[in-house]
Amino acid sequence: MDILTEALSSMRTGRPTSVRTDGRAPWGLRLPPVAGAGFHVVLYGTCWLVPLEDAGDQVEPIALSPGDVVFLRDGRGHILADHPSTPAEVERPEQFQPGSPIGTVRVGGDGALTSLLCGNYHLDQGRPHPLVRQLPEVIHLRTRHGHHPELSAAVQLLGAELENPRIGSDGIVPTLIDSLLLYVLRAWLEVQPPAAAKGWAAALGDSAVAPALAAIHDNPSAPWTVESLAERAGLSRAAFARRFTALVGEPPMAYLTRWRMTTAARLLRESDTPLAAVAAQAGYGSEFAFAKAFKREYSMAPGGYRRQTRTA
Repeated sequence: MDILTEALSSMRTGRPTSVRTDGRAPWGLRLPPVAGAGFHVVLYGTCWLVPLEDAGDQVEPIALSPGDVVFLRDGRGHILADHPSTPAEVERPEQFQPGSPIGTVRVGGDGALTSLLCGNYHLDQGRPHPLVRQLPEVIHLRTRHGHHPELSAAVQLLGAELENPRIGSDGIVPTLIDSLLLYVLRAWLEVQPPAAAKGWAAALGDSAVAPALAAIHDNPSAPWTVESLAERAGLSRAAFARRFTALVGEPPMAYLTRWRMTTAARLLRESDTPLAAVAAQAGYGSEFAFAKAFKREYSMAPGGYRRQTRTA
């Protein structure tokens, strides 16, 4: 079971949106916070990302070069500019070419050109998966000079399709942007030094916790107990519970319940599966028990949740 893919899929509320931003020095754009997670890919040139002062933890300005990728976990507000001291104007409305899935924004003077792909992933930040919640607020990855070869390849493919659109580009570009999020997070998780890794970065590579997480994700409806998960992990019940809680951030049964409810919510949002079948797939023997647990987690009954998400 690919836990990273499952975790992101559980949070997605729509396809990513993106815009090609071309700035000529001097230029600066003030980008407001967005729902979900933001991203930028530097296709050509250089620029700076300057987090806004009121956007949470303070982060120093980040110098960006060709091939750099930035992921903003909470879609925090920030400034993009040719230099940190350049005044920033408010975000401009993007313009769309007929049939193009990506808008364009042009800003600045007549100096050096910087071209970026900017956008956001629509993620439910009201109920973030703990894997995403534990990520740094800003992830900056460099893909040049042999760093993160798969991510680098995705960036190069995006750049090529945007620079020279051909037959099929309208289908290829959105798919590459959609996949970029997985490449970014995989690259970040894999770059963590084993000795320094903690939280989910350590849990996914832990010889005891990773098999238990895979079992929960692979079959959430199974009658798991701390004992049965500890047996898969090859640890005693107490040792497994301590290790799982320390890395994942919550006890095994709490995470199991969270994932069962997440699985049920996705079924309610995305399918017409009868409530009895949703309850069974979430590991509950009766609709009543399932409805009670779901209401405790989402503050509404399963039927009401389905109606609300279908009309939102």
